[in-house]
Amino acid sequence: MARRKKDPFVCPNCGTRVSEPVKTWTIVSPLPDKYGRITVTVMGSFQCPNCGARWTATIKKIKTGGDEEAKAKGEEEKEEGTVIEIDLSDLDEIE
Repeated sequence: MARRKKDPFVCPNCGTRVSEPVKTWTIVSPLPDKYGRITVTVMGSFQCPNCGARWTATIKKIKTGGDEEAKAKGEEEKEEGTVIEIDLSDLDEIE
C-alpha cells in the first residue's frame, strides 16, 4: 500500500487551501548520509484564512553535494582488504 504525502498548504482543521506560508526557514542536517549528501529541509508556518488555525509543515527536502558516481550506482564500492593468516601453533613458541 502506497503512502500518500499530505499537502502542507491544506489546513488540517477545515481543509482550506492556503496560497503561501506566513514564514519560511531552512534546517540543515548536521550529518551527511552514506553518500556524503547533506539534507536541507525547507519548513513553513501557515495560518488558515477561514478558521484561523496555525500549523507548521515541511515544504521541501533537498539533498546536496556528495559523490555523483555513488548516487548513480546506488551504492558505494567496497575496497578489498588484506587477508592475514596466523597459525596458532606458532603462538606456543613465543616467550
